[in-house]
Amino acid sequence: MAVTTGVVLARTGSTYRVHTEGGERIAALRGKLKHQSGERVVAGDVVELELQADGAATICGVRPRRSVLARRAAGEGRPRPQPIAANVDQVVVVAAARDPAPNFRMIDRFLVIAEANGLPAVIVLNKIDLDRAALEAFQQRYSPAGYQSLATSVKVRDGLAALRDLLRGRATVLTGPSGVGKSSLVNALHPGLDLRIGEVTERWGTGKHTTRAAQLVPFVGGGYVVDTPGLQAAGTWGVDPDALGACFPEFRRFLDQCRFDNCRHLSEPQCAVRQAAEQGKVDPDRLVSYQRIYEEVSVPSWSSGRRRGR
Repeated sequence: MAVTTGVVLARTGSTYRVHTEGGERIAALRGKLKHQSGERVVAGDVVELELQADGAATICGVRPRRSVLARRAAGEGRPRPQPIAANVDQVVVVAAARDPAPNFRMIDRFLVIAEANGLPAVIVLNKIDLDRAALEAFQQRYSPAGYQSLATSVKVRDGLAALRDLLRGRATVLTGPSGVGKSSLVNALHPGLDLRIGEVTERWGTGKHTTRAAQLVPFVGGGYVVDTPGLQAAGTWGVDPDALGACFPEFRRFLDQCRFDNCRHLSEPQCAVRQAAEQGKVDPDRLVSYQRIYEEVSVPSWSSGRRRGR
């Protein structure tokens, strides 16, 4: 019996696809792992494998995670995190300059997910050849928050080298609305890889997700592209409303200047965040996004011992 390590690509029923230096393996969990509570193994986990002489593989251990992309677990009771993917390095949010028009509300939701999980995020504005002026609008909206907006085009080969450098050697969640060209970008960087991404997109890209399981696709040159079905439901991920303001980085320097330390930035008097929006120090429409997400993620008072501002 030999022991090796690998990275979990996806769960398929009761088994797991694991990427190792010797190739892909199908592995089952060892008995003791089956009985542990919570999400025992998710895509991105680095696992220890026991390899039998007959080719069978068993996951006998899971290495500590350096990061986790999580959502709120379904069900009643106190909210608890449900891991979706482990050891993620960054989130790349893809939008299109045109066809389809940018959906800033959805982009903001993806960015909130990244911030809530402590993951750096980059915005890729694809199809820039259709409307080069769109980049300026993105930079005006997101530069105050510290986000990089990278313009790309598969048709005229703009920005692809920079995107390749961004993805190389990292585990990247590549997300964004349908039709913005995520698959085309990946295929332009590494022809042939888009076949698997396209299959995932065709199955899950309509928004009618049948599973919450993530899948990793090995990226040529090192790293992984992470497909996470369920990100389209970003508004229902149950981010803590009390922490939502900090998920908008440009709001942070104003948060401790509000009159009330539990200010929700909705209608409270002397709210420094709303004043900053009125003065143009933050994008007023980003505040609208915050307020809409707050309404969606707000939960009854039993979820927090703190009194909320009124």
